[in-house]
Amino acid sequence: MSQSVLASTGVAAEASRRRTFAVISHPDAGKSTMTEALALHARVIGQAGAVHGKGDRRGVVSDWMAMEQERGISVTSAALQFSYRDTVINLLDTPGHADFSEDTYRVLTAVDSAVMLLDAAKGLEPQTLKLFEVCRQRGIPVMTFINKWDRPGHEALALMDEIEQRIGLRPTPLTWPVGIAGHFHGVVDRRTGVFTRMQRSPGGADLAIEEEMSAEEAARQFGGDWDTAAEELELLALSEADYDEKDFLAGRSTPVLFGAAVANLGVRQLLNVLLELAPAPSARPTTSGTDRPVDSTFSGFVFKIQANMNRTHRDQLAFVRVCSGRFERGMVVTHAGTGKPFTTKYAQQMFGQGRDTIDEAFPGDVIGLVNATALGIGDTLYAGDPVQFPPLPSFPPEHFAVVRTSDTSAFKRFRRGIEQLDGEGVVQVLRSEQRGDQAPVFAAVGPMQFEVATHRLEAEFGVKVQLDRLPYEIAARTDAAGQEILRTEANVEVMTRVRDNALLAVFPHKWRMRTVAGRYPDLRLDT
Repeated sequence: MSQSVLASTGVAAEASRRRTFAVISHPDAGKSTMTEALALHARVIGQAGAVHGKGDRRGVVSDWMAMEQERGISVTSAALQFSYRDTVINLLDTPGHADFSEDTYRVLTAVDSAVMLLDAAKGLEPQTLKLFEVCRQRGIPVMTFINKWDRPGHEALALMDEIEQRIGLRPTPLTWPVGIAGHFHGVVDRRTGVFTRMQRSPGGADLAIEEEMSAEEAARQFGGDWDTAAEELELLALSEADYDEKDFLAGRSTPVLFGAAVANLGVRQLLNVLLELAPAPSARPTTSGTDRPVDSTFSGFVFKIQANMNRTHRDQLAFVRVCSGRFERGMVVTHAGTGKPFTTKYAQQMFGQGRDTIDEAFPGDVIGLVNATALGIGDTLYAGDPVQFPPLPSFPPEHFAVVRTSDTSAFKRFRRGIEQLDGEGVVQVLRSEQRGDQAPVFAAVGPMQFEVATHRLEAEFGVKVQLDRLPYEIAARTDAAGQEILRTEANVEVMTRVRDNALLAVFPHKWRMRTVAGRYPDLRLDT
């Protein structure tokens, strides 16, 4: 067998061991807590810290920004890699807040499956629905975990109905709770019929206490709760709500599990199901219309850029999803956009804000390239056979604000900070002819992006800024001819997006845009 065939076989085997997924949810559904609970079960951390920790309990390992730890929310996307059994887990923790949809969308381009986390008391919430639609558009199979079953909530069958009615997925429960939400005893594995009693560990920061129990013993201990669960299981059997691999991978059904991440209940079952059912990395579509097999020569794309994750490093990381081949630290790859060589000497593996130098990586892995200032979000890297992956789209901004600093001595730091935030995609930065380079315009999907941007300018660059909101709510891409036409229109501006020099026409509301568009039939306005 030739060396190339041996290498290809090795890459395919390594890819088959990878599971790369994201956790998606509405804010406060317990997403970051679930991320840490999974890491706890894989024994890569010793104790889970609740997001709103008390005493010596830490913030979650994936929430590294000071603002995140103070507020108990995730506003950036973290990558965690760890091993469980014989599988390498790449878990991408996404922002739950709606204001950071653009960042979440980029992360979802880098995963092979997703876990949709639902609050037992709230069911399908608006942001969860939006993120699910992104998964549906991208063909990402989705598993569902009904969280917070240790608190009062909806009935389990009602939640199954909601999933099917509102998003058109057929729920196929793999585990079923014994005890209503808020009175949780454990779960029955529908495929084996085994009941596992679950109890929170003292303090709730360690693995749950689990005990397998016969149906007879469960009936004696839990009486009516066991009888109700048994009746519901019979209904599920009659409704043919059984797991089907083809339906799951095709996005027609979703396996469902129950538990409580903060108490580590049901998390082991979820982790095992992820290993068993979640798809491994596979061939990836390219701009040429063909798919790049995982055993091709190395390729990957940048889905995130982040600076200053660790104050002791003060550097910039480009997060790269490996799509094919074997990555080796120090290898020279090609930047698809420019055709220029790029050296990967400083490659690292992430675990929240922690990082270690790595020597190799395989399809499904996420690597961090340090101080890769020549890279931008969506860029493709490859070795050997050329390839170009599709670009990552930008979300249309809905909030606009002029940013200024009154400290003239800090202007160089101000400009450097603005460039950094723009490169990371924290906000879109626009240049306005009437305001000049000293007063750039921030454009954002949600207003909290402004807060993060100003916080980071002060914390990381030592620059205090003022924001003046602009009265615009909608943007449309135009061209040079459109820019000339719109100069005469009141309450309309055309600005240049710095990252790609695109011309954006901004309007106070959609009715104003429609009025202008009706007046000039040949005017280009792409929303």
